Amino acid sequence: MGWLTPEGKTIIAPLPEGLLGGFGANLRRLCLSLHAQGQVTTERLTAIGNGIGMDISKRQVLRILTSDLDGFVAEDQAILRSGLANASYISVDDTGARHARRDEVTTQIGGSRFSVFRTGRSKSRLNFLSLLRAGCEDHVINVAALDYMRLRKVAPDVIGKLAAHPETSFASQMAWYDHLVRMRLDVFDRTLVREIIEAALWGAVRHHGLMGNTVVVSDDAGQFRIPNHALCWVHAERLLQKLMPKTPEQTRKLDKVRDQVWALYRDLKLWKQKPSAKEAPVLAQRFDDIFGQRTHYKELGQLLARLHRRKHELLKVLERPEIPLHTNASENDLRTCVTKRRISGGTMSADGRQARDVMLGLMKTCRKLGISFFAYLGDRLGINGTAERILPLPDLVGAQPA
Repeated sequence: MGWLTPEGKTIIAPLPEGLLGGFGANLRRLCLSLHAQGQVTTERLTAIGNGIGMDISKRQVLRILTSDLDGFVAEDQAILRSGLANASYISVDDTGARHARRDEVTTQIGGSRFSVFRTGRSKSRLNFLSLLRAGCEDHVINVAALDYMRLRKVAPDVIGKLAAHPETSFASQMAWYDHLVRMRLDVFDRTLVREIIEAALWGAVRHHGLMGNTVVVSDDAGQFRIPNHALCWVHAERLLQKLMPKTPEQTRKLDKVRDQVWALYRDLKLWKQKPSAKEAPVLAQRFDDIFGQRTHYKELGQLLARLHRRKHELLKVLERPEIPLHTNASENDLRTCVTKRRISGGTMSADGRQARDVMLGLMKTCRKLGISFFAYLGDRLGINGTAERILPLPDLVGAQPA
């Protein structure tokens, strides 16, 4: 800002703090809230601004939504770290996304007190394990990594070589790859290399004190199948819905099995409310009776046998009554991403993609913690008149619920 004195001297005063592109924190809070929570597009935000007498372009609106978000990005990453370190379970899912005119994938990771979103090109298990490091880039060979390799049935001699080597921690992906080459492992065996890399990522997750006893609840997508995994009952039952019986007798048998499955599901929900060690074996036996029965309906029998092999994951709730039986919370969180994709299409810049993920995650986390997202934005943007200071969200995520 400048003034011209009667003597012709120009006096320059510093702009108030919090201005971005000539606009203040109050407008920024409004735009961020409307865009993330209200699903208002950048075109409509521009029209609203000009409609109330402002001179603002779409490019300026985009700058308000995507620039100078370092504090929000850091808090979102810390929320993920706190959630993975403290939550008894996480519910996960993914959905398609568009970025720079390419198909990508948005992965949701959440619990009862937090939710985060990460968008990238891959939906592999390698990508998921990388996300579970919560921003770290290292690879680690430790007890957790060796156990992971044994679980994946990696050759014992390979496990032995990695376990015996004095180097166990690698600061970057390139340092880890270089180590594999120097170990003279068969780097052209893609399956072997993938499983070793997955193990080193899992080792890094555990090295940072994350996912200690946390159960991963997911649908049956392979990328989420890592140690301490539980299956969603709703997705499991949908497999029965997809069967197409050819005779009235097959229809009757399928309906009978589905009724039995839902009856067991309802009883598991009741058991969760008042867990009883005495009743757990009874529920487990009912599971065996349902999924081990002979139906004389080939496709149904094969599906029941397949689900029976996943007994431990479907009945994880008998060990951990606090975990959900479904991934409905994840699907609800991702619905916002789906709505935004349908309204706005996709993002073009890396900043835009990051801003979308971070703001959606912070909004969902605030909602789960019972905090007004608008008030949170005002507090973090330093707007005078905020009623009370909002504590760091990672601290609230890590605190025990009242």
